[in-house]
Amino acid sequence: MVRSPHPPRRHRPGRPPRLRTLSRGSYPEYRRIAGILRKETVGGGLLLVTTAVALAWANSPWQSAYFALRDLHVGFAPWRLELSLGEWAADGLLAIFFFVAGLELKREFVAGDLRRPASAIVPVVAACGGVALPAALFTLINLPSGGGSLRGWAVPTATDIAFALAVLAVISTHLPAALRTFLLTLAVVDDLLAIGIIALFYTDEINLAALGLALLPLAAFTWLVQRRVRAWYVLVPLALATWALVHASGIHATVAGVLLAFAVPVHRSEQAGGPGAGPGLAEHFEHRLRPISAGVAVPLFAFFSAGVALGGLHGIAAALADPVAIGVVVGLVVGKSLGVFGATWLATKSRHAELAPGLAWIDVFGLSVLAGVGFTVALLVAELGFGPGSAHDEHAKVAILTGSLAAAVLAAVVLRVRNRHYRRLAARERTSA
Repeated sequence: MVRSPHPPRRHRPGRPPRLRTLSRGSYPEYRRIAGILRKETVGGGLLLVTTAVALAWANSPWQSAYFALRDLHVGFAPWRLELSLGEWAADGLLAIFFFVAGLELKREFVAGDLRRPASAIVPVVAACGGVALPAALFTLINLPSGGGSLRGWAVPTATDIAFALAVLAVISTHLPAALRTFLLTLAVVDDLLAIGIIALFYTDEINLAALGLALLPLAAFTWLVQRRVRAWYVLVPLALATWALVHASGIHATVAGVLLAFAVPVHRSEQAGGPGAGPGLAEHFEHRLRPISAGVAVPLFAFFSAGVALGGLHGIAAALADPVAIGVVVGLVVGKSLGVFGATWLATKSRHAELAPGLAWIDVFGLSVLAGVGFTVALLVAELGFGPGSAHDEHAKVAILTGSLAAAVLAAVVLRVRNRHYRRLAARERTSA
């Protein structure tokens, strides 16, 4: 445990103690989140590998084979399920990703440390700031162009938790655990905001009949999980039917993942001992599916989405000259960092709170810059906004890679300095022990 270089403030008699923000939280919650972070960090490494493979293949002499594989159509056309492999990855595999994110978010707000409004308000407000400012900056940059370019306003709003945690794992060994917990919570709320944006703003037409039919398997799934049924051979077909009908309705199919996740109970039933008897069904499903999400679903999506024919330095320069690309880079690097940091600062000050002992605002700023590492959801929104393979989509993907890399490098510079600071404190504590 690293001690603070400054003693905590003592409140005056008769006054309530100042609230603490970005604190470590309870020990059971800390252990649970530490396990999540380890899995997501491994997933981030796989994400880096598949992205590198996709980029190398798409810019090699064999690039035609990559694009032919990505655009290969398989499925059943009468059910509107004849999709390319790239679309299967975006619509199908990412539904698993959003299912896990939905489970995590529900558990945090029902049974985790965020069930207390005083603890939840700061990361929620920070996530909202990290969505609003990048979207505003992108819109301002692309207003003169107008037209279809404005459909990409949501591209720079999402944080990729796997990539961000992979960067954090490489550059830090002594940073306080509260920072990692804050980043995870921020990214989970960010994912929920992203799926709301996709459902509201990137749905052109809705087939009400298919959407109504989707409620039937969803209701059956809800009824069974509320009775703590775990039989995969019953639940998986209902989940697939819900996904297929939501997809047929015109709403992006990943929304089905969140709806199914919110149906899963967090606490154990009274017959099984109640909340204090151990992990509930939501945590059970999350434990089973997170390795599939982080290790298979997201890396495969990245493999089919990140392959962009860059065209050498001239092609990269031409892509980054597009206002869409400029808006994405500025949104990720400037908008995310200032949005998250500014919203955190305002939320803390408005609540008359202070940072937990041992933390400094430069730590929060470094984490805010790291939130600009956007990838998985950003790639998805670019495809939904501009259409797969379009010029704006290709330019947006180049900008996502460029902006995420720039944010990772800038965050590494800040957080490595802070990591050395905390390493010295830990060494001083061991010496004085």
